[in-house]
Amino acid sequence: MQAVPINHFLILAAILFGLGVVGVVSRRNAIIIFMSIELMLNAVNLTFISFSNYLNDIEGQIFVFMVMVVAAAEVAVGLAIIVAIFRLRETVHVDDIKLLKW
Repeated sequence: MQAVPINHFLILAAILFGLGVVGVVSRRNAIIIFMSIELMLNAVNLTFISFSNYLNDIEGQIFVFMVMVVAAAEVAVGLAIIVAIFRLRETVHVDDIKLLKW
């Protein structure tokens, strides 16, 4: 059985990262933006795993574990902030939320 070349994984990771960037730039819903950020983090994880497998080194998998821990913390804190803002302003659209402006 022939192994899949690393460039296939890297192209897929680049496509996923690009879709995440498009989601962050084009959408105004805070939940969609968080989902796009998670998509970008998963693209980076795919890159780490690809190089870890290609180089026969475990350090990439350790980085993936750390990125997953940070992403889980980001989701927990981010969703808590979104819920708090929704209760205060009754919207999750980024353009309508002006809490951090003077």
